[in-house]
Amino acid sequence: QVRLVESGGGLVQAGGSLRLSCAASGRTLSNYAMGWFRQAPGKEREFVAAINWRLSTIYYLDSVKGRFTISRDNAKNTVHLQMNSLKPEDTAVYYCAASSYGDMRNGGYYDYWGQGTQVTVSS
Repeated sequence: QVRLVESGGGLVQAGGSLRLSCAASGRTLSNYAMGWFRQAPGKEREFVAAINWRLSTIYYLDSVKGRFTISRDNAKNTVHLQMNSLKPEDTAVYYCAASSYGDMRNGGYYDYWGQGTQVTVSS
């Protein structure tokens, strides 16, 4: 069993930055891809970014490319999402998740999920 805990959310003005962190416990994340997803009020959950275990493959949602950066530290069992140039449309609850197989961009392939952290971007 893997427990994921997100942190780093908050309220920021448009154009600002936040760094989300996700700490895993319970077992190593060996061979797990890690992803970030978000869900805004009244909207479906959407993929934001993902990175594989070997750090060789990274995906981003088109609307965050060039603004968000996903990274992971396998030794520390952590994954981060650096978010720059934030926009009001980035406002959502952000979830960290771990996947043992399948398309990293598809939430259906993720085995473990965190509780989420709120990100609010004011205009």
